[in-house]
Amino acid sequence: MADGAFGLSRELELATAPVWAKVRDHVTPLEWPAQAALIHEINQLKRERDAVILAHNYMTPEIFHGVGDYVGDSLGLAKEAAKSKAKVIVQAGVHFMAETSKILSPEKTVLIPDLKAGCSLAASITGADVRLIKQRYPGLPVVTYVNTTADVKAETDICCTSANAVQVVEWAARQWGVDRVILIPDEYLARNVAAQTTVGIIAWKGRCEVHERFTAADIAEMRAAYPGAEILAHPECPEDVLAASDFAGSTAAMIDHVTARKPKQVVMITECSMASNVAGDLPGVEFIGPCNLCPYMKRITLENIRDCLVHMQFEVTVPEEMAERARLAVQRMIDLPPPAVPARYDLVKARHHVAVELI
Repeated sequence: MADGAFGLSRELELATAPVWAKVRDHVTPLEWPAQAALIHEINQLKRERDAVILAHNYMTPEIFHGVGDYVGDSLGLAKEAAKSKAKVIVQAGVHFMAETSKILSPEKTVLIPDLKAGCSLAASITGADVRLIKQRYPGLPVVTYVNTTADVKAETDICCTSANAVQVVEWAARQWGVDRVILIPDEYLARNVAAQTTVGIIAWKGRCEVHERFTAADIAEMRAAYPGAEILAHPECPEDVLAASDFAGSTAAMIDHVTARKPKQVVMITECSMASNVAGDLPGVEFIGPCNLCPYMKRITLENIRDCLVHMQFEVTVPEEMAERARLAVQRMIDLPPPAVPARYDLVKARHHVAVELI
């Protein structure tokens, strides 16, 4: 009987009320009845399938708050999945994330709701490219961003995230006894890391199509329109964007910063949905654009999450020999003591400004 709010049954209204409280500023009352029904169905299917859903920070709010069992950045999700006792992992994110989950949880079934949910950065380099790089720079360690395919990770000495890239680069230089490190594939992350360390950086010209579109002019426009707002940028953005921002850091660092400070107004220079998701947990903070949508992340919907659980479709696998080598690179990073705080990349406080060697 439809006697609850929005024409929902009382049971459905009660089951989804906590989610509505977090997404109400980002989902219209017209959309909510259909979304509430899907959220309820998916959460029932998870129990039936012994499944967990990993929801990346860039998922839309109804996915992030409605069906995500673990939420966060790509590596954090994979680590949580490895700890979980569930037999099935649904990756509400992009394909390289699903591969990383499979690498760390080889005994589990890993599904992705849409096989076309790729990544411009991950697509910018292949394992064959890495083999050629190692031939060109023999003896230098290869540090690879987790936003890469299993094929690339398998050719890597150690992986990193934006939160620990400086730490990993400096660790690799010490371990190999060298003063230069190969850091691939994100050119802007590499340039921003280079400003925070004395280790020389050799970089690849890969870019995230979401973050590379931001400009310093965007920051100037936001400051003129919202002079009191704090502006936070992701290190996959160009250097001049970071230099013009108040704070620069990984997604975890940005969330920590806003949660601790609770400024009245915030601009997050990253994918749109992240601000919407953080806003659900910080109702007193006003989040303002600009932001850019990731077309690959937005391929994941409640509908195709439901369908992949109903039909157990779109399984992600990694050849075992490749997975073993990739697992070593990821595990080396996991085994490092985590940084005391996620890395900041504020260029105004950088140690120095240096040019990277671009392959």
